[in-house]
Amino acid sequence: MAIQDLDSLQPPGQENSTASSTAHENNPAETGYDPEARWTNIYNILTGRMTPLGQHYFREDKYIQNEARDCKNCDEWRDWCFKYSPTVIFLRKNIEALNGDLNEKNVRCRRCPTRRTEDGGFVRQGGGFSPDHGILICANEMRDRKHLEDTLAHEMVHAWDHLRWKVDWADLRHAACTEIRASSLSGECRFMREFWTRNNWKLTQQHQNCVRTRAVKSVMARPACKDDVQAVKVVNEVWDSCFSDTRPFDEIYR
Repeated sequence: MAIQDLDSLQPPGQENSTASSTAHENNPAETGYDPEARWTNIYNILTGRMTPLGQHYFREDKYIQNEARDCKNCDEWRDWCFKYSPTVIFLRKNIEALNGDLNEKNVRCRRCPTRRTEDGGFVRQGGGFSPDHGILICANEMRDRKHLEDTLAHEMVHAWDHLRWKVDWADLRHAACTEIRASSLSGECRFMREFWTRNNWKLTQQHQNCVRTRAVKSVMARPACKDDVQAVKVVNEVWDSCFSDTRPFDEIYR
């Protein structure tokens, strides 16, 4: 996940550039998305009449409408994880042992707008870690408490790595290593999640393939990375040592 400056994000209830630009950029005749026609939009999605750009605008507007609800759910799920999740509790104790502290004040739930790339693509994220501010959880992207638990654990591995190894986040090899570890140890690549949410039914090398894919995508999203070829190369260079390093866990539990 990308490093986020949490204080640069607007608090719930305020519009951002993505939201305010929708009305100016969207052409219902071209995208199939009309903000004023609720049922028509659903029909257009089901029948394939809404373009990917229209679906982007539809999703972003729904995120704005549901922001208060999403952030409330996110806060409740976060608090539950700090109290009852074995993985989160274990990581929190190990972060405290390195003189770090993660709590409800620096693990924040916010609505995260989708980022548009120069080639017209869309980049969505579930969260982020900032050494200076803490952890961001993207409330609008959380499907349920289990999803938030995996996302929080992922970012907490980044926090532990930063405290333990003083990660240079501008170094692609450092970034690739902590992404490999976070995806492997957080539980987001366990078989059942791959099976139910990503339709990945492979029985062999499923965990490794998931970790590698997610690490490559994360490295590609960094400004210092030129392209997918470089991202794959960097991940391959650090793979063996970083994938086998399960600290602070004894082994991969999730």
